[in-house]
Amino acid sequence: MLGFAIIGCGLIARFHVRALKEIPGTSIRALVSRNPQNARGLAQSEKLTCDIYNDPAPTLARDDVHVVIITTPSGAHLEPAVLAAQTGKHVIVEKPLEITIDRCDRLIDACDQAGVQLCAIFPSRFADANIALKHAVDAGKFGRLTLAETTCKWWRSQSYYDAGGWKGTRALDGGGALMNQTIHNVDLLLWMMGMPTQVSAFTATLAHESIEVEDTAVACLRFETGALGVIQAATSTYPGLPKTIAIHGDKGSAVIEQEDILRWEFIPETEGDRALRAKFAKKVGASGGANNPAAISHTYHARQLADFVNAIQKGAGSQVDGREGRKAVEVILAIYQSAATKSVITL
Repeated sequence: MLGFAIIGCGLIARFHVRALKEIPGTSIRALVSRNPQNARGLAQSEKLTCDIYNDPAPTLARDDVHVVIITTPSGAHLEPAVLAAQTGKHVIVEKPLEITIDRCDRLIDACDQAGVQLCAIFPSRFADANIALKHAVDAGKFGRLTLAETTCKWWRSQSYYDAGGWKGTRALDGGGALMNQTIHNVDLLLWMMGMPTQVSAFTATLAHESIEVEDTAVACLRFETGALGVIQAATSTYPGLPKTIAIHGDKGSAVIEQEDILRWEFIPETEGDRALRAKFAKKVGASGGANNPAAISHTYHARQLADFVNAIQKGAGSQVDGREGRKAVEVILAIYQSAATKSVITL
């Protein structure tokens, strides 16, 4: 039985709780929050029987806690994660891994030095449509890759930023629509296409007041293959649209909206292509948080956490380790640098 503790009891923590309930051989031993009322509310709403602390130290001293999940504000991931690693606990960190490259690297190094596993949460990689797209890219079905694009045109009200305390701040959010919401899309794009070599971008704050970060951004990328890419990110587009990712080449195109495949066309077409289109024709896309942060499913969190549990039990690597989690942060920071300096950034 793997014992888990969760440090940080905000909205996203409940999705980890629900995910762990579906994974055999796991148990939540403790919740940690600077505000014990948040932890008690989480335990009550999710019907948990576990201990509650307002400091990580007692939790990390427990022999029955083997894995620690960090769901604190984005710019406060490093410190509890390092403490957990130093006490021999495996570490799971919600996106983004951290908000600067230095803090990402310090987190990764701490886990390496302690000999514990580190998982960066990117559950979109575990959706069936995205897995099918990754397999098609790896199989060379697109021929020469030419263009890749992803959009996250979501809506967040002013009250979303006003109520969160840390949301919309550079110190703890690290960025806006890109770092907080679109980072899942950025990760998928890099998973499919590899790291870009050049980035050029614009960012703006257009629909919100009293926030320090962007609510609208566009970026152009050039990949090592020569293919070009586009990222659109927003929390300024009412009423909020489903996120998309599209990959194009000289032998095929695929478009995914939310978790549904909208277009899947290749030459030559195979029976597998026809079967995949038929399978996803039956699906109905979910909002996926387009205008409500709570309107997401815990299904893909459960798949990713199950993968991490399997990696621990077998002594293997997880599919999304710290170095994978670092990549999206690096690209987003390059986008911010490009927008700030009005220049093309070479990675």
